Amino acid sequence: MSALLADLRRAARGEVLEQAPLAARTSVRVGGAAQLWVKPRDPDALLDVLGVLATAAVPWLSLGGGANTIVGDGGVSGAVIRLGQDFASEEVEEAGDHVVLTLGAGAPIARFLSLAKEQRGVGVAWAAGIPGTIGGLVAMNAGTPAGCMADHLLAVQVAVPDSLRWIDAAELRLGYRHCELPRGAVLTRARCQVRRGSEAQQLEQQRVAKADVDRRRATQPLSLPNSGSVFVNPTGDFAGRLIEQAGLKGMTKGGAQISERHANFIVNLGAAKAADVVELIAIARSAVLAKAGVELKPEVRLVGDFDPPLPAELQAHHLKPVLIGREAPPFGMPDPNRSCLRVQA
Repeated sequence: MSALLADLRRAARGEVLEQAPLAARTSVRVGGAAQLWVKPRDPDALLDVLGVLATAAVPWLSLGGGANTIVGDGGVSGAVIRLGQDFASEEVEEAGDHVVLTLGAGAPIARFLSLAKEQRGVGVAWAAGIPGTIGGLVAMNAGTPAGCMADHLLAVQVAVPDSLRWIDAAELRLGYRHCELPRGAVLTRARCQVRRGSEAQQLEQQRVAKADVDRRRATQPLSLPNSGSVFVNPTGDFAGRLIEQAGLKGMTKGGAQISERHANFIVNLGAAKAADVVELIAIARSAVLAKAGVELKPEVRLVGDFDPPLPAELQAHHLKPVLIGREAPPFGMPDPNRSCLRVQA
């Protein structure tokens, strides 16, 4: 392990840790440690890190801002890669009545909003108040009824062990809270198009953004650690309404609770374990299916080692570390019937 650590530190030119606690690096504050924690300095360093991991046959996964992520109590075997806020440079390109913004995947979503504002951009108020990073915004195609990342995304840059490559947004099979990336790739940058607006439109956007943030503060349990929305809203309905209808609002297991403020949030009351959160997820899915006949789909990522093991119905949503060889895999998109690599918010 000492030789691997030395190789990773030379490659990363940044932070490399052993047994790095992950609970504090996720918004719900549960889970164990990463066997290895690697924070590359820049895209070139990331390529070197992926090469070291491939040569050493060490599996890895990437972690963004830690929202929408539940790490198992057993932690993560292998390496967890985190891209910093200043990992990749920003670019601004003129495009007539639009502007094209390129941001690093590790940058906070708030930077997308502030850069758009600097360029007199409008139509991005929907992103106000969404936690996490640009990488997570893309990988979850995050958004609200007013808009989502697919409305703006032109292309993404990804890293594989041998190179950095751009992929057009049309190839990502973007859908409601869904995006597919090539297996064995790390999302590094996103290129987005934003419409420019008049001064009046910019002021209206600021008003809408503030109203949305105020609404979130009033209706969501933001004062307690949580992973964001637990389930994707089913077509024509709301997961929170269905969970509340099933009589589960306020239910607790260990230190976790289905929020009394918003039933599609599970909060950490102070001493929750990942097992407590997973148990509530399973209970909510089962109860809603029995009462309403609706099978809720988790929006959160379940990563790492869980004890007890995840129930069978959640196994499909378990993101495991990727193990790739030194040679880059074929750069086609994954089979839609198989799991794909996701990058968190």
